[in-house]
Parts: sequence; structure tokens; C-alpha cells
Amino acid sequence: MSNIFAALPENLTEEVFETLIDSDKVTIERIISKGHSSPQTGWYDQESNEWVIVLKGEAKLGFENKPDVHLKEGDYINIAAHCRHRVISTPPNKETIWLAIHY
Repeated sequence: MSNIFAALPENLTEEVFETLIDSDKVTIERIISKGHSSPQTGWYDQESNEWVIVLKGEAKLGFENKPDVHLKEGDYINIAAHCRHRVISTPPNKETIWLAIHY
């Protein structure tokens, strides 16, 4: 048994991506952010769909052809494959813990 809030890294100078489950059909990962955002020139453009929920903290997501979204604790969103998106911001003073399911 494990806990999604356990063993948080002390050094969060870089955003942390941890794979929890990986198969040929689904990948589940824990993402830990603290003041992180996507590079100004980059977009995520993924081959698979992604369902993501913010378990702790908050985040602002930007989309290429859709309005920005502000996710707070408990909020989730399904991002279709090839929907270009980016993380605009996460708070610098607290961790944001995401659970992402790629399918």
C-alpha cells in the first residue's frame, strides 16, 4: 500500500513526474509542482488522452484554441489527444499534487 501524499521530494527546483502504473493501455502518474510552469515557447501535444485532477494546491492551464482553466483542489479535466496545452502557473509557496491518467 502507498499514499499519494507520502514521500514528497524536498528538492522541487524541477517539476517531478513519477509513474505509479504503466501498461500498454494506461499510464498513471503523480506530478508535483511548486511554482512551475511550461516553457513559454512549448506546448504539450500528447499522443494519448489525459485525465488530470488536482489533489492539493492549484494550477492554471492554457490551451491553444480554448479558454484558460483554473483548477483548484478536487477539480479535474479531460484533455483530448493532440489538444495543445500548457501549465501557465502553480503557486510558488505550496506544492501542487496532480494525478494524471494517460489513456
